[in-house]
Amino acid sequence: MTAAIDPRTTKPEFATKRKRPLAPLQDWRHKLAGNVIIALARFFSGYTVRWVDCQPDTCQRIYFANHTSHLDAVVLWSALPAEIRNLTRPVAAKDYWGKTPWKRFLACSFNAMLIDRKEIKVHQSPVDLMIREIEDIYSLIVFPEGGRAEDGTMGEFKSGIYYLAKKRPDLELVPVYMENLNRILPRGEFMPVPLLSSITVGAPIWLEAGEPKTEFLNRAREAVRALKEA
Repeated sequence: MTAAIDPRTTKPEFATKRKRPLAPLQDWRHKLAGNVIIALARFFSGYTVRWVDCQPDTCQRIYFANHTSHLDAVVLWSALPAEIRNLTRPVAAKDYWGKTPWKRFLACSFNAMLIDRKEIKVHQSPVDLMIREIEDIYSLIVFPEGGRAEDGTMGEFKSGIYYLAKKRPDLELVPVYMENLNRILPRGEFMPVPLLSSITVGAPIWLEAGEPKTEFLNRAREAVRALKEA
């Protein structure tokens, strides 16, 4: 007897892999700084990466993860294979990463897309900015909780990922669970403490036709949470 297939975790026909153009080359200083960032991220986080029911792929994706530390975006970006990392942009808070020239330089070095969380304009929403910036080239790293959880627990997902999925239904939505990064760089601390961490990447999901926003957000959150036990 053939098992039933859940349409919400089955790749839609239109979500085909495309031939993607090369991303623009970075300034040599940013490229050098990016390599240093990757090395430091590996040293301080000591991460191990597991791909569960998902394989590394250069197809255009949205990686969505739990959020506990300012290091999350840097570490997840660093942990991706080079050919994927070069075509992936972490979404980061402008009020943190754009605060000083040094932080802006670092953000540019790991190809971050800085989003203003405080002055959101109706005619220029963060979702529209992300969609315009990625075109048909980049994948994204997003943190749907919006803010960091100090104790490592997951908060409710904001609606941004729902609208990303709705406006770009061709993109794979890949859940990621990151563990122990909140202890490596706790809130209010400047220097990270070298510890071991883990990153688990799960099977892609898609927005089902007609699926209510609340139901989708709960399902996406559960897809991330379940990876903790995977």
